[in-house]
Amino acid sequence: MFFILFAFWVILNGQWTAEIAVVGLVLSALLYLLMWKFMDYSPRREWEDFKRLPRIVAYCCYLVGEIFKAAWSTIRFIWSPGEMVEPEVVSFRTRLKSGWAKVVLANSITLTPGTITVDVRDDLFLVHCVDKSFDVDLADSGMERRIARIERGRKA
Repeated sequence: MFFILFAFWVILNGQWTAEIAVVGLVLSALLYLLMWKFMDYSPRREWEDFKRLPRIVAYCCYLVGEIFKAAWSTIRFIWSPGEMVEPEVVSFRTRLKSGWAKVVLANSITLTPGTITVDVRDDLFLVHCVDKSFDVDLADSGMERRIARIERGRKA
């Protein structure tokens, strides 16, 4: 995180001098120490997050693919002249434990065209689907399994 903060400082300054570098190093170090003390941040936790990075990148690629597939399904559904829209509200329980994982799942569902996460209470998700055909496998989705794999290595 220290290096990211320093790189951000250099990019925002737009130039490179010894003075800018020293001030950036000091400010980055102070911000990193504040994060460590007040935001429950540590090098150990940063390393755990770094080890999960390949799974996070894989999930992002998977999510982009799901967004394109859902967009194509939505377009086909809308352009079909004989289709009758049958909206549906579906509820399901998730096996995800941490709050951040539930937020990622809710946002991932909302990002896919044709579905919107309406409410999340504890383990219960309420999802509005444009049509009944869009609720396929919400309860046991690939999204949830992939997020669970990312979640396994992280506590809280």
